[in-house]
Formats: sequence, structure tokens, C-alpha cells
Amino acid sequence: MLLLGALVGGLWANPVNAHGGVNWFDDAAAMNSSGSPSIRINLSEQKAYFYKGSRLVGVSLISSGKRGFSTSPGNFRVLAKRPNHRSSIYGSYVDSSTGRVVKADVDTRKHRRPPGTHYRGAKMNHYIRFNGGIGLHASGHVPRYPASHGCVRMPPHMASKFYQYARVGMPVRVSY
Repeated sequence: MLLLGALVGGLWANPVNAHGGVNWFDDAAAMNSSGSPSIRINLSEQKAYFYKGSRLVGVSLISSGKRGFSTSPGNFRVLAKRPNHRSSIYGSYVDSSTGRVVKADVDTRKHRRPPGTHYRGAKMNHYIRFNGGIGLHASGHVPRYPASHGCVRMPPHMASKFYQYARVGMPVRVSY
């Protein structure tokens, strides 16, 4: 895949594919390139980059943590991967008899569960945990600005690719 961008300090800055877009992943390069995999998240750009050694093999738009829930910068490692994870904090209270959502956008630390309901955590498919309970995961809502409770939201097809090639213990660098 032809990449356009500038080589800065041995890393590609603002890389895009030959079509000028983002949200791409080169499976062949991910499988065949030498070197260890790593993920770099740029909070200013709202993009995540997947590398195999020094070779960039994927770029995705993201939505990181909003004000009051900022995604922390730092150097981390993948702690765990779960294909069908659900949040233990954020979700909905659902009527136990009908399955209807009674209260959405619940924070279990702040909102009491109404009688006759149960908690259903928000879906976080292709979850790659790297900092406490913070991780990358699929979301149907990935605006081009920080909007999450701290996690890094990705379009589902990109979260699937990052998940496929991520390994527990690999580095994740979050920066501005």
C-alpha cells in the first residue's frame, strides 16, 4: 500500500493511504512485516496508528475521553483483550420483564437501579484494555472529537483489525 506523509524522527507523521483517507489496515503488512506490534494514539489528531516494527500498517479515526473523563497520556501495555466486553460502570437500566430500556446513559456509581430493572453494560466489542479499565473498543458513535468516558472509541471494522493483531503485553503509547 502506498503511503503519503513525512518521516519525522523515524516515524510517519500524519500518514494517509494513497487515496488520502484514514480507516485503513494492511493485513499483509501486519502478517509479514518483521518487528513487534505497537499502537500509538494521538489525542490531538483523534487517530490511532498500528505499527509492526517501524512499519505503519493501519490508521483509524478515534474518539477519546471528553472533558472530565480525559484519556490519560502515557506509555502502557495491553493488559487484556475481550471480544464481547460490556462496561461494568456505564450502560442502561432495563425492565426485567419487558427488556425495555428504562434509563439510558447510566453511571452505576451515581444512579440507583430502579425496582424491577437490571443493569446492562454498554457494549465494548473488540476491547483492548491498556490502562486500568480504559481501552480501545468498537463503537457506532465515533465523532471527530473527544466524547467518551475515557476509552478510545473506534469504528467497528477498525476495532476488529486492531483487535485481531494486538497482543497482550504489546506497547500502547498515548500522546498529544
